[in-house]
Amino acid sequence: MKLKPVLDKVVIKAIEAEETTKSGLILSSGSQEKPQICEVVEVGPGGIVDGTEVAMFVKKGQKVVVAKYAGTEIKIDDVDYTIIRQSDILAIVE
Repeated sequence: MKLKPVLDKVVIKAIEAEETTKSGLILSSGSQEKPQICEVVEVGPGGIVDGTEVAMFVKKGQKVVVAKYAGTEIKIDDVDYTIIRQSDILAIVE
């Protein structure tokens, strides 16, 4: 199954969180924070949202920083995805 977002929606996939700290301590899965850097999997076409024209500026394959609790999580074929609005993207990682 494939997701095709509509309007200003973006489908992202979290990049795996670090399991160790910089000093070498191993973190349990419960103490790890939700990853905020994600990879863009699919991008909607943009269009008129709430009476305003929205142009899409992110592209498939880019890494982005997203708001911590943004979006709707969905699991397809044992892969976790999140669907967010483009406005929930805080930065593009270069």
